[in-house]
Amino acid sequence: MTLELHIKRISILLLFLLFSNANFAQNKNLDYYLNVGLVNSPLIKDFQNQLKSNGIDSQRLKATFSPQISGVNNSYYSPIINGWGYDEALSNIGTFNDWVNVNKTFIGKKSLNTQYRSIGLSTDSLRIAQKISEQDLKRNITAQYITAYGDLQQLLFYTEVNDMLKNQESILKKLTQNNIYRQTDYLSFLVTFKQQQLQLKQLQIKYRNDFSMLNYLCGIFDTSSESLEDPSLRLQQIPDVNKSAFFLRYKITDLKLANQIKVLDNSYRPKLGAFANAGYSSTLLITPYKNFGMWAGVNLTVPIYDGHKRSLQKQQIRISANTNDNYKDFFSKQYGQQIALLKQQLKSTESLISDIEDQIKYAEELIKVNGKLLETGDTKIADFLIAINNYLNAKNLLTKNSINQMQIINQINYWNR
Repeated sequence: MTLELHIKRISILLLFLLFSNANFAQNKNLDYYLNVGLVNSPLIKDFQNQLKSNGIDSQRLKATFSPQISGVNNSYYSPIINGWGYDEALSNIGTFNDWVNVNKTFIGKKSLNTQYRSIGLSTDSLRIAQKISEQDLKRNITAQYITAYGDLQQLLFYTEVNDMLKNQESILKKLTQNNIYRQTDYLSFLVTFKQQQLQLKQLQIKYRNDFSMLNYLCGIFDTSSESLEDPSLRLQQIPDVNKSAFFLRYKITDLKLANQIKVLDNSYRPKLGAFANAGYSSTLLITPYKNFGMWAGVNLTVPIYDGHKRSLQKQQIRISANTNDNYKDFFSKQYGQQIALLKQQLKSTESLISDIEDQIKYAEELIKVNGKLLETGDTKIADFLIAINNYLNAKNLLTKNSINQMQIINQINYWNR
């Protein structure tokens, strides 16, 4: 039986070997898991809610400097019994107050814009943090998808080899019974065959575990087993460091710190407020029906001395700015170097994969030749087993490097925002 025919039987055998006790569902691709993972992530939902909250902060700030209106009632009665009680000159026996108060704080347009700027920068910072968190989640889900997909590829391969050995086992058994091969040679073959079957079962367990971990990362509760499509990863365009979201977070921090100094300076400007009230205030003793009235006034606050607190706060802000500059400079230097290193690793891995594929072609030819000779008793079983082992090693090496290639691409694509 040729390798091509074996390959055609792989998918059917895999269904029985891997999913005999589970419900089989439709294949899902990487995009499906990425989309579900982002939708289910509580961290991403947290950022979305924080952005909504920041939008409300802008409205609250506007409301803070609008006229504040409140109703006040303040009434009391102080009786004098048998000459005992509060001095009437002080207590007026009682009072009844019912007012409507209006207060208004005046703030310059420059100060108001600075506070709006603080909210805007906070919103920008949240958006950048959300993008980075999305990239982190995508990288982790993609890495786990690749791992599970690699398990599946090894399962396919070991199923192919298991099918090949199973076919040869029936032939060798007859040849051994006809004394063409020794019993010990046949037993050696059986040992190898059983080892491959154990390896196949171990891979089934590993695939189930890694597939379950993929569901766990995406917030999917599903006990059914599924096959995975090829991730089909492609290198994405990596932005210039100055346009990278990972770099923009440092630039936004610079802007936030500079704006903090403006907010601090504005807090030391004179503050003007106005107030007024209107209503009823009376002791109810003399002409209470005439005690409706109003009053109005202004207040002015001028900072004079704060014990150098403002200058000390500015020093702290500048220290924070210096720390942020250090991180920003370090990231700029490492950004290009890290991507260049990953691309170098990718190039080396691709070159190695090409060499391994050439080796596999020779190993496959050797298996075909030995398989035909084995059926006629013209080769040693040991030679056939050596050819099988060489093929196994080469295919395992190819799978590992192919998975490593995809993992490197995943690491590079992480920086594409």
